[in-house]
Amino acid sequence: MPVGYELLSELPKEAHQSPMLSLDKTKDIAALQDWLGDQDGLLSWKLDGLTIVLTYENGRLAKAVTRGNGEVGEVITNNARVFANIPLKIACQGRLTLRGEAVIPYSSFRRINQEIEDVESRYKNPRNLCSGSVRQLNNEITAKRDVHFYAFSLVTAESADFENSRERQLLWLQSQGFETVAYRRVNRETVAEAVSAFSEEVKTQDVPSDGLVLLFDDIAYGQSLGRTAK
Repeated sequence: MPVGYELLSELPKEAHQSPMLSLDKTKDIAALQDWLGDQDGLLSWKLDGLTIVLTYENGRLAKAVTRGNGEVGEVITNNARVFANIPLKIACQGRLTLRGEAVIPYSSFRRINQEIEDVESRYKNPRNLCSGSVRQLNNEITAKRDVHFYAFSLVTAESADFENSRERQLLWLQSQGFETVAYRRVNRETVAEAVSAFSEEVKTQDVPSDGLVLLFDDIAYGQSLGRTAK
């Protein structure tokens, strides 16, 4: 096997430090406006892949764990190291934990499927292909699958002040070299227009998405309600 790739016998399981909750769902714009109230929010893609938790220690990628059932996930660090766009080194020297979505673009999905001669063996959608790619025991296979990671949430970052703003967290993650999920800053007056714009963009974008996520920008306010996303 080429130098740099690793073959594992199994994927270890590990409990998350904080449970990963499901989102409240709605298709009602008025419900989103009422939920926002007088707060600003961040409206972003709900990407259709596998949620991954990354941990960095002293500027280096130390661990990657899948969402699993929200309580316990699988350790896939070797695979994450060969994702197309995950930085292996970052400037932040403290402990950093973040969450994001691993996805395979439609264009790569079509290319990989075309390389499979047996039509019955082809993958049904990019999410299925991504799930199998992220959870490979041989990361040489993962490296060929063009898996991308888009950060959507910062869990902990030592010695960093985000002035109580989720948008500042995302901008900081970008400064560290992460690609973040595309978002729009909204309020109750602009959220309907933003939803409409996303609805047009989803028709042509290369990254699989199965909805939108709305977060409060004010971190403390969101945490005071117990849930921060809809």
